[in-house]
Amino acid sequence: MMSLPSIPLPKTSKPAERAMNEIGITTLNQLTAIKESELQKLHGMGPKAIRILKAALAENGLSFAL
Repeated sequence: MMSLPSIPLPKTSKPAERAMNEIGITTLNQLTAIKESELQKLHGMGPKAIRILKAALAENGLSFAL
C-alpha cells in the first residue's frame, strides 16, 4: 500500500498549533486518525481552528476519523 505524501497543516492559531504538537500531530494526514470531538477537547483548539482544519481536510479529500 502506498502512503500518501505528508500534507502540511494549515495556518491556525498558536494555541491550536501547540495543542496539536502536544499530541504529535504535525501533518494534515494525521488528523484522519482523530475524531473532531477529540480535537475540540484540546486546550487551545477553538472553533475557528476546527473550521480551518476541516476545510483543509476537505480540499485534500480527507476527513476526521468517524
